[in-house]
Amino acid sequence: MEEDEVVDGDFYLLAKSYFDCREYRRAAHVLQDQTGKKATFLRCYALYLAGEKRKEEEMIELEGPLGKSDAVNREVASLERELSILRKNGIIDPFGLYLYGLVLIEKGNQNLARTVLMESVNSYPWNWSAWSELQSLCTTIEILNSLTLSNHWMKEFFLASAYQELRMHNESLTKYEHLQNTFSFSNYIRAQIAKAQYCLREFEQVEVIFEELLRNDPYRVEDVDMYSNVLYAKECFSALSYLAHRVFMTDKYRPESCCIIGNYYSLKGQHEKSVLYFRRALKLNKNYLSAWTLMGHEYVEMKNTPAAIDAYRRAVDINPRDYRAWYGLGQAYEMMGMPFYALHYFKKSVFLQSNDSRLWIAMAQCYETDQLHMLEEAIKCYRRAASCNDREAIALHQLAKLHAELGRSEEAALYYKKDLERMEAEEREGPNMVEALLFLAQHCREQKRFEEAEVYCTRLLDYTGPEKETAKSMLRGMRTAESSFPLMDIEHFHP
Repeated sequence: MEEDEVVDGDFYLLAKSYFDCREYRRAAHVLQDQTGKKATFLRCYALYLAGEKRKEEEMIELEGPLGKSDAVNREVASLERELSILRKNGIIDPFGLYLYGLVLIEKGNQNLARTVLMESVNSYPWNWSAWSELQSLCTTIEILNSLTLSNHWMKEFFLASAYQELRMHNESLTKYEHLQNTFSFSNYIRAQIAKAQYCLREFEQVEVIFEELLRNDPYRVEDVDMYSNVLYAKECFSALSYLAHRVFMTDKYRPESCCIIGNYYSLKGQHEKSVLYFRRALKLNKNYLSAWTLMGHEYVEMKNTPAAIDAYRRAVDINPRDYRAWYGLGQAYEMMGMPFYALHYFKKSVFLQSNDSRLWIAMAQCYETDQLHMLEEAIKCYRRAASCNDREAIALHQLAKLHAELGRSEEAALYYKKDLERMEAEEREGPNMVEALLFLAQHCREQKRFEEAEVYCTRLLDYTGPEKETAKSMLRGMRTAESSFPLMDIEHFHP
């Protein structure tokens, strides 16, 4: 590096000044006769960015700021030839290898790109951009495990981030917690721990972490949109309103800020205004994944299914591992009365996030539709949902109903009993409790378990409606059938 500075000093500094002013072709021209490694990297990188800039301009000219386009970086072919020769001759530095990896990814040569990026991070482990590009190529755990990486603390950051991307949230959380022992004051690590817990749906912990983060770093905008998603899910209107105002005053032209404000308007039920802010986020960064997915959700609320499908498709184009976008596509096709298509997308989402009960329930409901009517498959899905901490308590009730519909009264009674116990523990009342009590009363009566039946019937007498009369009738019937069985006097219960 020092030799390079002696040889290329003035030229390099002039080119770097042009580069910092985003005059990339001027920077490349100044360095065209310089041969040092630093100068070569800066020239090639300037050409690459000039090509990217022109590609962006073509995309906007052809399709508008949010349109799709086939525009390509025209500098890639010549850069690939030059960097390939430099690598063969062994006169390329780790930054040149990083750029070569970028070029290979653009050309679609992923295997060689992985090898080149591995060489780059092993030579110079502190370049996080190279690690990030390498991570984008690790689409399965098998590929990740096949990498040959030098032992370095940056490798631990890479693995934690890669595990998160591969939906291995518990492993990612363990890595980040281990790193926190060394980097105890790192806000980045705290935010990543919050992200892992958000994916595990541990919203209370996420809220605590972000409250502490914003106390320590009050002008932070990065990752705060995730916090707004938590506040939205918990319907914390005042907290979300305060957060939206806070980021608006800090930096309103950030994609994260626009998404937070979009969430605020969505919670208020102003879906058109919410879409406006999500579109603004995408004008600032058209590859901002959250904005596409959230905009799809808003279009679903507005019953604009074609626009929702388009938004979700753009999200999965950016990241095929985003289960929320696949789930959104399933919902949209379900709304259109196309359960076969919906099922296809729900399967993709559940493959990526197998511990989310909502996805299993959505699949089960698809199997229950009149077009499919595959009740055994629906039962399997509801069982998985019940084992995945079904917070909405839908799965147990549906399992009971399906078993009852298929004439399996013992299994139905088991699930109704479990559902009843859960409702009692959560102190919930409602039609589901009445349905469970009525079924269990009838089932116990048929099984000649009159004492249990009486308990359920007695509880039904507390309700107003037809179930009360049914319970009275059952109690009278049981008195007749078992005259020796000492039943309480039902007339004591006021009508």
